[in-house]
Amino acid sequence: MKKYRHLFFDLDHTLWDYNRNVQESLAELYEIYALLELGVASKLEFYKAFSHVNDGLWENFNKGKIDKSTLRKVRFKMIFELLGLEKITVPKEMEADFLHRTSTKPHLFPHSKEILAYLQAKYELHIITNGFNESQSLKLNSSGLTSFFDLVVTAETTGHKKPDKRIFEFAISRLGTQAGECLMIGDNPSSDILGAKNAQIDQVFFNPRNRDCDPEPTYTITELKELEYLL
Repeated sequence: MKKYRHLFFDLDHTLWDYNRNVQESLAELYEIYALLELGVASKLEFYKAFSHVNDGLWENFNKGKIDKSTLRKVRFKMIFELLGLEKITVPKEMEADFLHRTSTKPHLFPHSKEILAYLQAKYELHIITNGFNESQSLKLNSSGLTSFFDLVVTAETTGHKKPDKRIFEFAISRLGTQAGECLMIGDNPSSDILGAKNAQIDQVFFNPRNRDCDPEPTYTITELKELEYLL
């Protein structure tokens, strides 16, 4: 095992349980905005429509095809259209309400704090995320993760999104280290694994759903607790 000094973590879908937090927030919005009365059959249907639209928008954002403002402006409009509600105007406060509710949810993947406490005694821990500054800061605070990390690097701050190697190089420069002393841990084959490879950084693919990963990662785990044996 190589000797690493710095561990870079992705946040959403790796430590912070994005799907659980989003589903809980959408269930609340479903009630608050009386979506059943508008024709949305269930909270699950609302969540599935959100997931379909949101995944596509984030893919386009990560590829630089849309910006933050566009993502947030069109998200619920596209969800309403997918649900057959194109003639109904999206409540203007829904996007802001969603962002606040979701970002202040505390749910993490199993063993997140346990493994971070273990690793913090041996390594310097950092976040590299394509998420936006305000929401990522709220997520870290609400879930009790802030104190574990020395440096939080966002695409919004650097102007570069994973898999662009420059977001990793920014972190390396700020830390005064080199790629060989760093390890990236994340769930996304493109942004996390390919991005780290682009920067000559070893990677851990967090893969709780047993998905394929291209490119081949340095290491693969299905539970965060496995980092205890790996590192």
